[in-house]
This record gives sequence, C-alpha cells and structure tokens, in this order.
Amino acid sequence: MRTPNFRAGLPIAGVLAAGVLVGCSSVSDVTRERVARSETSFQQAQQAVGRSEAGALELQRAKDNLEQAKAALNNKESTKAERYAQLAQLDSELAMSKSQSAAARRAADELTASIQQLRQEISRGAVASDQ
Repeated sequence: MRTPNFRAGLPIAGVLAAGVLVGCSSVSDVTRERVARSETSFQQAQQAVGRSEAGALELQRAKDNLEQAKAALNNKESTKAERYAQLAQLDSELAMSKSQSAAARRAADELTASIQQLRQEISRGAVASDQ
C-alpha cells in the first residue's frame, strides 16, 4: 500500500490559493460604477459652481476625494475606493446645493431691492399728487 504524497499537491494548492487572493483583491464593477458616478457628480457640481465662492471649498474636497477613490481603485482597494467615492459624491452634492442656495439668495435680494424701489416710487407719486 502506498502512502499519499502530499508534496505533489502543494504546487496545485499554491496556485489555487493565489487565484483566490487575486479574486478577492479585484475591484467589482459596482465599485467602478460608483467611482464613475462620483466623477459625473463632480463634473456637474463643477459646472454649477463655476467661479462662484459658494460651494468652492466643498468642490475642492470632492475633487480630493475623487482622486483618492481613483487611486484606491488602481490599487484594487475596493472598500477604500467606495468610501472615497461616496465622500466625493456627497461633497459634490453639497457644493451644488450651496451654489444654488447662494444664487437663490441673490435673486431674493434683487427682488427685495426692486420691491423697495417700487414702494419708494409709489410713495413719491402719492406725495406729489397730494400737493
């Protein structure tokens, strides 16, 4: 009776273990999509914010987080890539919201100024007609 030769199976086991490790370290399509969506959000925010100061800080943070997400993606660090992509998307959304809020505030201020000007003109017209 022959005893099994365990050494003969070691190279095969090593190849299988390496295959499993490579499979675990690859980045999923979901993670790649999330990073791509974050990049799209960043580009939209960049257009919305433009040269405005409102949202500029958040836009810079989004850019930094997006770069970190891409680096993690290249290094096959899926969890890290996902986290940075989420942060980039949230910062992009915040930048857009701040920019839109500032634009709405400016419009409201302009409307308030117009209303005050009309009131003054009406008031002057009423005083002139009384004389």
